Amino acid sequence: MIRAAYYYAMRRRGYLIVTFLFASTCALAREPVIGPCEGCEAVFEGAPANPSTKSRIAPKGEPGEPLVLTGVVTGGDGKPRAGVIVYAYHTNAQGIYPGRDDAKTASERHGQLRGWALTDANGRYAFETIRPAAYPRNTIPQHIHMHVIEPGCATYYIDEVLFTDDPLLDRNKVNEEKRGGSGIVTPTRDAAGVWHITRDIRLGLNIPGYPGCG
Repeated sequence: MIRAAYYYAMRRRGYLIVTFLFASTCALAREPVIGPCEGCEAVFEGAPANPSTKSRIAPKGEPGEPLVLTGVVTGGDGKPRAGVIVYAYHTNAQGIYPGRDDAKTASERHGQLRGWALTDANGRYAFETIRPAAYPRNTIPQHIHMHVIEPGCATYYIDEVLFTDDPLLDRNKVNEEKRGGSGIVTPTRDAAGVWHITRDIRLGLNIPGYPGCG
């Protein structure tokens, strides 16, 4: 999908620096964005007032192979960090971001498969969703976009989740910045056919201009 591929390229290259404006309809405080980050305003649009530790991205009944994404968020000292919001979004089983064809806002471009999870006292978060498909007629591998919101501090994107068993993944060509740690994961599948992946996050790691919060 041309629009999806264009959006992916724009976000990765960081052509646009987002300026955040306060909106009373938003449940979360709008933390300053760290570095170029096209589309980062979407992390606040439609955010729930009270994110849970275990969140759902794809609704029940959404076509696709079920997947559970879990991880632990730690600070620069290696200790688990509670109260951090992890935001994630991805394509559907056809490789598109479902939503409006005339999407104008960042959240509309992210599509309907997106969610927020709040880390617990042990820094853990979890998403229930489906495994995303690669963009149609494209060579970009399957991926899950991820952002972090550190309340009272900042927001920034981290490396996408990429799957080691994806035939489109060429590790020699992946531009892995390791923002927040590596996003390359090895999926496993349980007896019920559910995929499981782990994406741990180190706050501020390889984030230029990170203020060293918390």
